Amino acid sequence: MIVWLNGTHGAGKTTTSALVQKLIPDSRVFDAEKVGETLMDITPGLPWTGNFQDWPPWRPLVVETARHVLDYAGGTLVMPMTVLVEQYWREISAGLARHRIPVRHFVLHADQDTLRGRIEGDLVLGPSTFRLQHLEPYAEAARTWLHDEAEVIDTTDLTPAQAAERIASSTAG
Repeated sequence: MIVWLNGTHGAGKTTTSALVQKLIPDSRVFDAEKVGETLMDITPGLPWTGNFQDWPPWRPLVVETARHVLDYAGGTLVMPMTVLVEQYWREISAGLARHRIPVRHFVLHADQDTLRGRIEGDLVLGPSTFRLQHLEPYAEAARTWLHDEAEVIDTTDLTPAQAAERIASSTAG
């Protein structure tokens, strides 16, 4: 199974995924951003689009990497990855479905002021224009399709540990 943690920057995906992994037996965290980083390392570079998710190879490589890891190791993959383009989510989820891999899709949500405050106050990554630029696309995706496609966990007033507990409890049943 895959437990996909979606949501924009500052929602708590990375922190929560590590905590979810500890709560779900036989699970591993697989950050699909690493697939994008691998594509970014190709020399000479692929035609830049502004986001590696726009590259057609990224989506099937995420599916195939997850499939091969699950075939090899079994268990559950906890995947923290923002996907805000509906077509891209459909490609990924359809690819996983073709391999009969069940996906529990969660969106970690917080209001815009909370997200902005978390991004601007991030002591590890520091304030990030790139991360702030995704707040409005996230809000648009949330309004138009994303919240209908997933179980929404509002992290505005939750600690990452509380969010992880809700996710783990939801996947256990």
